[in-house]
This record gives sequence, C-alpha cells and structure tokens, in this order.
Amino acid sequence: MILGIDPGLENTGWGIINHQSSIDNYQLIACGVILTDKKNKSEERLEKIFDEVQKIIKKYEVEEVAVESMFFAKNAKSALKVAEAIGVIKVAAKNLTKPVFEYTPLQIKMALVGYGRAEKEQVEIMVKNCLNLSEDIKPSHAADAVATALTHGFTLKIIEK
Repeated sequence: MILGIDPGLENTGWGIINHQSSIDNYQLIACGVILTDKKNKSEERLEKIFDEVQKIIKKYEVEEVAVESMFFAKNAKSALKVAEAIGVIKVAAKNLTKPVFEYTPLQIKMALVGYGRAEKEQVEIMVKNCLNLSEDIKPSHAADAVATALTHGFTLKIIEK
C-alpha cells in the first residue's frame, strides 16, 4: 500500500493505492482530506495532521509514503505553513518506520501526463484513467494525493526493472 499526500495546513489531501505487480494494476483503496480549523493555533492544526496521518498509515497498513514537495512558492507565508505540514507528515511516517519519498509537481506531471507543464485537469484525467475510475476524485486535494501515490508507484516500477 502506498499513501500519497498533498500537504497543506488547512487541507491535506491523502490517497491510498494498492499495486499488484503481477498484473501491473493500481487500485484506489481510499482517499480524503484532513481538514484543520483556521481558528486553531498552528501547532494544534499540525498536531491534527500528525495524528490523522498516523491513523491512516495504521488503518490501511501503508508500506510507503509519497509526499508532494514544494518546488517554489509565490507566497512565503503560505510556503512556510506547507513546509511545516510536510515536516509533521515526515515525522508521523518515520515514527511508524515508514519510508517517505518526495516528488515535485513537475515530477508528478511528467509521470502521469508526460509533460511538466500539464494542466491540473490533465493530471486528474490521467489519475482517473490509470485507476479505471468512472468518476473524478473529489476534492482536488485528494486527487492530487492519489497522483502523488501513482507517481511513486510508477517510479518504483522503473527502478525495479
């Protein structure tokens, strides 16, 4: 099981996929979004992300965690918040002895669409196609997390060859 995460302080998307290498098939197991309340202090919000990530890892018996990393940010204040979320996600996984892998948005777009400047909608279509889903994954933070998990799965497949 691979857990993909689209980090954020307010919305942290997550998605679990299972890879069956014998038939080269990816299956969506579950996905969702960890929501935190803007009214709470940042440390309380980060603690919730930490706790929820650990619950997800335990519940779905996750083997590896793939996190979308920041490539660059226009807003330094929001970038710091995302970086803090990434930090607690890494610690949550490490505390459960799960390896963490990071992928930039460019790497995710290249893995799924084959083009680093692909639009968000193109990535979502490819996620849907790769998993043979009849409907789009909603909300978009969950779809982004599943895209990150798929990127990790594709990357592992290349490494294993």
